[in-house]
Amino acid sequence: MTYNTIDFNQKTILITGGAGFIGSNLAFYFQQNYPQSQVVIFDCFRSGAVFNNGNLQSLGHYKNLIGFKGDVICGNINNRDDLSHLENYQFDYIFHQAAISDTRVYDQEIMIKTNVNSFWQLLTLAREHNAAMIYASSAATYGNLPSPQTVGVENPQNPYAFSKYMMDKMASNYDKLHPHMTIVGLRFFNVYGAREYYKNKTASMVIQLGHQILSGNAPKLFKGSDKILRDFINIEDVVQANILACKPKQNGIYNIGTGKPRSFQALADILQKELGTDLGTQYIPNPYNGYQTHTQADIATAQANLGFMPKIDLEMGIKAYIPEIKRLYGSDIV
Repeated sequence: MTYNTIDFNQKTILITGGAGFIGSNLAFYFQQNYPQSQVVIFDCFRSGAVFNNGNLQSLGHYKNLIGFKGDVICGNINNRDDLSHLENYQFDYIFHQAAISDTRVYDQEIMIKTNVNSFWQLLTLAREHNAAMIYASSAATYGNLPSPQTVGVENPQNPYAFSKYMMDKMASNYDKLHPHMTIVGLRFFNVYGAREYYKNKTASMVIQLGHQILSGNAPKLFKGSDKILRDFINIEDVVQANILACKPKQNGIYNIGTGKPRSFQALADILQKELGTDLGTQYIPNPYNGYQTHTQADIATAQANLGFMPKIDLEMGIKAYIPEIKRLYGSDIV
């Protein structure tokens, strides 16, 4: 399925973080729909290094790219020598997905250097190549603000959210300096779907609860999860948003969600229905202070300026995802 009138054949496309969840899905979208495009993936891949919280520093995994036919460059966006490998290409589109995306990394220095400082280098690359820049922002920029979350009203509550907020400010300022460029930021809400498994502990609750159920255990939820709602969006709709962002009516920051939040309880119940189980639910105390209890993307501007229309509701998305959840159950995550 294609989403706009752009013919990406004969175009050269850079995807940073292309061995990760969203980046790898974008790579295969182009390979399947525009086989004459040249797709270049830039990713540092995982090394086993972890942050202080025990989570992996890099989530890129070669298994997300099995079957990929384009170019792969292993490099770190913080390293100018690594970035110099990109000088061998002339890019038409840049999809910037590489980042530290773990909201519970509190090392402010590494977070800002990786997410903010490197973004300037990539914006400069886009300007020099006259390439469209579509980059990943985040709904985390809203913090614990009440729903619906609306662009222009932000309240970042951790270093990750602040870094994405600063990226958005940088993009807006860069746009003013270079109004001929296409620069679009996409604030993803709770994304789930194929190729997220190797995010390990930061993968969506869809696959985490699915694997709990497959192990014969009742899914674990926080107490009151029938009233804890998230705007879950399927990876296919996220790919749609990225492609539409290549030809916006105007540059800007756009929310990418469904606008229809669902509870964690509903999520667990749908999984049990699709997996044919009736294990009940195990409720545990919520250990987090200031936990966001409701997210809902205001997608009006994304609809108006990108033509974005989410197509996959939670029931449909989980049903389609079940074979992949089953396939990956018990498989090696290293």
